[in-house]
Amino acid sequence: MLLGLSCGQPRGSAEILLKCALSAAADGGAEVELLRLDDLHLPSGPDAPEPDDAWWFWERLVECDGLIISTPIISRTITGRLKLLGDRLLGPNADVAIIRELVAAREAGREPVVPFRVDERVLKPRVGGFIAVGGSLTSQWKTLALPVLHTMTFSMQTAIADQVVFEGAGTPQSIVLDDAALERAALLGRNVASQLGRAFEHVEYRGEPGICPMCHLDVVVLRGTEVECATCGARGTLCVDGGTVRVGFTEEGCRSSVISLHEKREHFFEIQETAARHRALREEIDAGAAAYDTFSFAAPPRSETRS
Repeated sequence: MLLGLSCGQPRGSAEILLKCALSAAADGGAEVELLRLDDLHLPSGPDAPEPDDAWWFWERLVECDGLIISTPIISRTITGRLKLLGDRLLGPNADVAIIRELVAAREAGREPVVPFRVDERVLKPRVGGFIAVGGSLTSQWKTLALPVLHTMTFSMQTAIADQVVFEGAGTPQSIVLDDAALERAALLGRNVASQLGRAFEHVEYRGEPGICPMCHLDVVVLRGTEVECATCGARGTLCVDGGTVRVGFTEEGCRSSVISLHEKREHFFEIQETAARHRALREEIDAGAAAYDTFSFAAPPRSETRS
């Protein structure tokens, strides 16, 4: 099953592009399904706890073989509800290295310090693709869309086969004027569908190459000549080669990427070690936190002050 998550207005440009991708995948023989983020009840904070569709979506996610997310670009990045969905469901509970380590620990008769929820379906191989569409024709208004989309897939080790940003769709449904965009979205659908079922290391990336060899994006942090990919954390060195500036990434530097299983395992051990250290200091932590319980300057929202 190839799952498509539409994160914009129903029938809007992001959904039109997603439909192009899923239709092309279906033409190639893939079973496809489209879900709308707007259809999901996602309570947060003081919202009523029910109805809540987050875990219904989780079931669709862990059962799928592939995922294409299509989102409009809002303030240079993805929609807030998509980030909320990721915050609700993903992170440690969806991390393949954490799940593997927890399964191994319990098989050995050990209980971890931090007992995350274990759903072994997380370990199923998945292929993914990203579509982001905005109105601006200049790159600076779209810079953060693809990097933040990667937060929706790296935990589960979903192998991204293709990713693309579209521009110029500044009014509702106007992407239909761009035949090249529609064709590119269809190609993304074929690129993802043709690799369903492949293990992470066997998925071929078919999008724009980018600087980083792990996430294939170009957003980096510079510290002198040291380079860190701002999307995934792979590390390299700024080099000048024949008058051309490039970034050299080593195998060891790529192991620092949050996409790599090595870094995920290192993060798991860090979490467990921190929790064990803090458990021994729990009384000190509780006493220190209690000193802030009398803070009285919080302002309630107007709705709570009305009679």
